[in-house]
Amino acid sequence: MYEAYWNLKSRPFENTYSEAAYYPSESAQAAILKLRYAVENRRGAAILAGSCGLGKSLLVRSLLMQLPDTFSPKAHLVFPKLPSDALIPYLLMNLGRSPQASGTSSASENVWQLQQFLAANTRAGNHAVIVVDDAHLLSDHASLETLRLLTNFETDGKLDLTLVLVGQTAIIPAVERFPSLESRIGVKSLMRCFTPDETAAYVTHRLRVAGCEDDIFVAEGLQRLFEITRGNPREINRLCDLALLIGYAEEIRVIDAAQVESIHEELVTVAPE
Repeated sequence: MYEAYWNLKSRPFENTYSEAAYYPSESAQAAILKLRYAVENRRGAAILAGSCGLGKSLLVRSLLMQLPDTFSPKAHLVFPKLPSDALIPYLLMNLGRSPQASGTSSASENVWQLQQFLAANTRAGNHAVIVVDDAHLLSDHASLETLRLLTNFETDGKLDLTLVLVGQTAIIPAVERFPSLESRIGVKSLMRCFTPDETAAYVTHRLRVAGCEDDIFVAEGLQRLFEITRGNPREINRLCDLALLIGYAEEIRVIDAAQVESIHEELVTVAPE
């Protein structure tokens, strides 16, 4: 709706993944470095944790894109809140394998199928990477035990896979209460919000990727944006997107602190009944 007004080729503040739109903040780069270390050194598991809206899912997609081709197949499980006995079939489907039909022997057959597939993959010189998103939802013992058992798969002295658990910070104490899984964790990485300078750089980066060379947000507007969002990328995206929309509707050419504040107040105000 507002792209032409602001000379944009696309909407700059979408929350969907885009390799070009990825912003390499200090926290994100440190996290990717740790996760790559765990995967490329064939550690059993790793954790990426952080509060809502920090871009953890986008970061692991960037990680999977950066890994060499030998680290395959790559499975990204985005709906882990399943019964523990459904996790292996769900993983098989994400790996492009067809799980056994339901029946009395299906659970053991699915595990055997997964084990044989991973063993053949390792012998071919590859290493599987399994990302479990929203892993903080896997707080029950049975699900965590199923994931731990995956790290037992080993072929010719090499682990068959690295498990990357991605979730809110609650995943760390949940795993720490489960020592048999915690001992398999090669690295733990905690993402944080942007600093004021990173917030400004992030907004500028997103606008440049979308094709805009103008400084739409003035310095005072970027500072107020940081104060309101506390450097949370998802909140920054939401507020900036609305600012561009309202700026287009009101035919203004720059967005300052007062306009950022006004838009924020509209978002948080509850209309009277």
